[in-house]
Amino acid sequence: MVATEINEILKPKKVIIVSSAKCRNELPFQYKFQKAIPIYRIIPKWLIKKSTFIVQPLFEPDRKKEKETCIAMLKDKDPVFLKRTIEMIVNWNRVDYDPDIIHIHGDNDHTIPIKNIKYNYLIDGGSHMMILTRTREIENILITLMQD
Repeated sequence: MVATEINEILKPKKVIIVSSAKCRNELPFQYKFQKAIPIYRIIPKWLIKKSTFIVQPLFEPDRKKEKETCIAMLKDKDPVFLKRTIEMIVNWNRVDYDPDIIHIHGDNDHTIPIKNIKYNYLIDGGSHMMILTRTREIENILITLMQD
């Protein structure tokens, strides 16, 4: 999502996104719903952080493969940062995007499900955590893209 916005400003030769969304239409219902009914606003910051330890493994089963890394990442997250991030995603309004953005996505991503994604490269069985768990496959795609 950030790469889509930065692309508008910097106009790089290539933009490659992994396990992300290029516009609001690619986000799942739970984010769109929160814009209309912003439940996240009444949830305390500390509870958002605590709930990520419980909810993320349910949404992203692949997380178990890199459990220690994921736990460390979540522990390092500031609760204010997490809540602000949710707010930014929920209120993101981009409806169009540069069609030249290269999108790598997994078909087992439960955070941003594949059904709404217009992707260029599909990682079979790849989850939202595939940048950690499917590194070789993604690396091979990136090497190919950088040679073009």
